[in-house]
Amino acid sequence: MKLYNLDQSTLMEVTLLSREGNTIIVNGSILGSMPVTCVLTPAEARQIFKLLTPKLFLFLLTFLFRS
Repeated sequence: MKLYNLDQSTLMEVTLLSREGNTIIVNGSILGSMPVTCVLTPAEARQIFKLLTPKLFLFLLTFLFRS
């Protein structure tokens, strides 16, 4: 999976998601060359609900089915 900048250049490429205890480990590379390992905790994952608006939530329900 790739995450892009606004200019459509690759910002991060995620190569692996795995579970370690109660966390999610994200492995990938930033800007095509710098390897990175990130940890997502349950507390941080819950923070997404503060960012969601009703309109964005409805969009996310259909997001995977869009082209």
